[in-house]
Amino acid sequence: MITIDGSAGEGGGQILRYACALSLITGQPMRVTGIRGGRPKPGLMRQHLTSLEAACTIGTATCEGLAVGSTEIIFHPGKIVPGEYHFAVGTAGSTGLVLQTLLMPLLLADKPSRLVLEGGTHALAAPPFDFTARTLIPILNRMGPQIDARLVRPGFYPRGGGQIEVSVTPAPLRPVSHCERGALQALSAKALYAGIPADIAVREIRCVRSQMGLDEQQVQIEELPPDQGPGNALLLEARFDQVTEIVAGFGQLGVPAEQIAKTAVARMQGYLTSNAVVGPYLADQLLLPFALANGGSFTTVKPSAHSLSAAVIIRQFLGRDCRFVPQSDGRHLMTVASTS
Repeated sequence: MITIDGSAGEGGGQILRYACALSLITGQPMRVTGIRGGRPKPGLMRQHLTSLEAACTIGTATCEGLAVGSTEIIFHPGKIVPGEYHFAVGTAGSTGLVLQTLLMPLLLADKPSRLVLEGGTHALAAPPFDFTARTLIPILNRMGPQIDARLVRPGFYPRGGGQIEVSVTPAPLRPVSHCERGALQALSAKALYAGIPADIAVREIRCVRSQMGLDEQQVQIEELPPDQGPGNALLLEARFDQVTEIVAGFGQLGVPAEQIAKTAVARMQGYLTSNAVVGPYLADQLLLPFALANGGSFTTVKPSAHSLSAAVIIRQFLGRDCRFVPQSDGRHLMTVASTS
């Protein structure tokens, strides 16, 4: 049995999601201790519990320690069974993070699957649906499998209530190289809001236009039905020949709209000036499929604590190294190599 210290490295839920997916894929049982030990509120939260329950369902697995607040689990994987599944977080917990746990096992199954996930789709500390659909999935589709994702309705913090549908057609993962992002095709910004004053979205977009020099044709404000709120999301998008990067900011009580916008703009400008293909959040999510393909490469910014923690988990289960090699231009080249 593989034992994992959930408080090591970044000490968050990413460790749990990677370990759970790899346990299902490899058939190796695992124990995770100190779950989310690096967070202010350690232990399983509702979205982590949903991820584990969903993993048990699709993987005919058993898991000890399934309770909100639990800091240790023992997971025994079974056979992955593709099919149609519906899972609800029950809060604004991220549907995208639940999908992270399930996607790779289902991509390597022997038949197609369809997932319906309910919960948060645009919330703090998680990739928004737009990032999953337009940044991550296109690269995974180039690796062989085919994934289609649809936003049925958005879900903001704290209400949740969003829904996404994801169809998965499995295929062997083949290595790909993403070392140059190509020419910039378009820059754009969109502010979504529901059940809050329109002025918040207007101020966000005004700030983005001032900071990034965008014109009226490059920005959009979209009002959603009030019963889908209250909530607000700012999405900045940079579309290149080979990759689309999406940076998000989310409205928070007590935080001015201009501050939300400035923080998002600073992150996007950092990505644009780096010349890297893969941003830090995309790198976190590409390490597992690239390791499972046993090859491939991409350029990225300085690896985050999330990425370095994920690399440790991959090494434990697969015996493969995800290596980040600094380049002379400030980028880092990620490659996969066997540890033997």
